[in-house]
Amino acid sequence: MKLAVTLAALASAVSAANEFHAMAYNPKQLKTGDCPTVDSVRDDLKVLSAYTNEVRIYSVQDCNQGEPVLRAMQNTDWKIQLGLWINKDDAVYKKDKDELLRLAGVFDFKKQVSAVIVGNEAIYREEQTSAQVAAKVRDVKQALTKLGLADIPVTTSETWPSYDKTLIDAVDYVNMHAFPFWEGTHINDAQAKAFEHIYDLQKLAGDKKVVVGETGWPDGGANFDQAVPSLANEQRYLREFICRAQLEKIDYVWFSAFDEAWKPVNNASDVETHWGVFKGDKSPKFKSPMYDCKGFVPSSKPGESASDSESSGSVDNSSEMDGLDSDLSGIYSENSSDDDSTSDALSRIGDGRLVISAVASVAGIAVAALF
Repeated sequence: MKLAVTLAALASAVSAANEFHAMAYNPKQLKTGDCPTVDSVRDDLKVLSAYTNEVRIYSVQDCNQGEPVLRAMQNTDWKIQLGLWINKDDAVYKKDKDELLRLAGVFDFKKQVSAVIVGNEAIYREEQTSAQVAAKVRDVKQALTKLGLADIPVTTSETWPSYDKTLIDAVDYVNMHAFPFWEGTHINDAQAKAFEHIYDLQKLAGDKKVVVGETGWPDGGANFDQAVPSLANEQRYLREFICRAQLEKIDYVWFSAFDEAWKPVNNASDVETHWGVFKGDKSPKFKSPMYDCKGFVPSSKPGESASDSESSGSVDNSSEMDGLDSDLSGIYSENSSDDDSTSDALSRIGDGRLVISAVASVAGIAVAALF
């Protein structure tokens, strides 16, 4: 009996070291950007099923992606956060909302849908005000309530500085994006920087839950100030963020599931195709276990800023990651050739992940978010 318990504990530990609360997922074909089919989505979900059982998509009507994803999830335990896209043209929102309500009449939303996310960084991109997004959140909540789906949480998704009382009052939970990379943060300080923003929003949110709707680190492309994209840094940030999120019971969506070679590039950055946990051929970037929380200690304390943690001598976990750059065979899975390594990339700046502290360094660059 003791042996059985020990083996069960070991199996649980290994599973946790590959487990993600949820992943950001674009169901378009990874290399071409062609629209998804039910079979292509099933293939993707088969790959992801060993790591998570929940994904987030950004639009239900773009490329008609809502239906094949929901159909591929039928009769499974998969959960999905359904997104509605918002930009300056409210007709885009209306199309997504209409498709959402149509899908609600076809699929079992109570079983499959964990949340509806109305908009993605529309405030950050200055395409909508917080009042406009809040009105759309309430509009969707009212429509779902009429269909008997009032229990499905409705929120939006924004960079952490974009939230104000108007928006917080409208959402069922606060869904924030935290990208220390786009603040030009050194990897040593990235974990503390992300949680500094979480704590700030928790204070602002009061009794409402704060979820990290996107976070991640790229493994390739150009440096951004002190932030260096590399495979070792991606795995280090992954480990430190997830272990701390588990410790502090913070739900999150990891950005992202796959490298997406179809995304175009502009002259602002070239990292956009490098955020995935899986490469363009759907093989994992890291050997199992992807992370190990044994011995992990947070680099800062609740309520402490990244700069405070530096001055107070808080724990630095970097020594546990020594050797990663010099021994990439310990990180890459077998057959690690990456066909997408030379692909051009769309700047994450265009998606709005660049937060206020870094805006000045790229002033004047105007790009559109693509998903």
